[in-house]
Amino acid sequence: MMKITIGCDPELFVTQDGKFRSAHGLIPGTKESPFRVENGAVQVDGMALEYNIDPVDNADDFVKYNNSVMEQMRDMVPGYEFAIVPSCKFNGNHFRNQPEEAKELGCTPDFNAYTGKENPRPDNKTTMRTASGHIHIGFCEDADPNSEDHMIRCATLVKQLDCYLGLPSLLFDKDTKRRKMYGAAGAFRPKPYGVEYRVLSNAWLLTENRMRFVFNQTVDAVKDLIAGKRATNSIPENKLTQAINQSDGPTARVWMRTGLPNGKYIAEIASQL
Repeated sequence: MMKITIGCDPELFVTQDGKFRSAHGLIPGTKESPFRVENGAVQVDGMALEYNIDPVDNADDFVKYNNSVMEQMRDMVPGYEFAIVPSCKFNGNHFRNQPEEAKELGCTPDFNAYTGKENPRPDNKTTMRTASGHIHIGFCEDADPNSEDHMIRCATLVKQLDCYLGLPSLLFDKDTKRRKMYGAAGAFRPKPYGVEYRVLSNAWLLTENRMRFVFNQTVDAVKDLIAGKRATNSIPENKLTQAINQSDGPTARVWMRTGLPNGKYIAEIASQL
């Protein structure tokens, strides 16, 4: 196993005069061709803005790169404010006036680590939209994302991340609407360099302490898994997925204390973020 690197590709909304507005056309960059900036890249994702950072191997750079790319992206949208919220509803008339490409959802499928199957595409007719905070973990090179072996490795790590990241996130992310569309337990995409963990919202962007927590918990999840400490040996998968999918913070706290090394401490930290 190579050196572990961590990246991310969060999404966020923009507002104008206190109202949510579509980000379609506001900045350069697309899914197929992100616009390169220092320490990462930016793009439009439907009606939201999205950015990614270059992969890093330490928490200081993770925080630095996130702040750097967000600030550059902020400078690209004068007259608008960032809204870092996991979900929002757009005004109906404003929504209907958007081009179909802005309304499109779920172009590339993701997978469920517990079933191995593709997750269903969300309904793009609703005026609600969500903003995620996906985490990318690099642990290999040039893997075949479609191979059974790589899918199994990814799914195993994603279950571990559900315990180390998904559960604690429920203690600082109080949104209960986003998972009607995205972010169910075990959601991931296999990548040639590793895996994209797609369960978290963008709520961890709000403070540097949350950024550091997300980085450190990701690293700990990988290290403990390599050491043979598999959290799902202590946390039943059905209880784990139920807590995440129902955004059940109190139950998440119980299972963290039961199944994670230093789980009580982690729960206390997460609840204060």
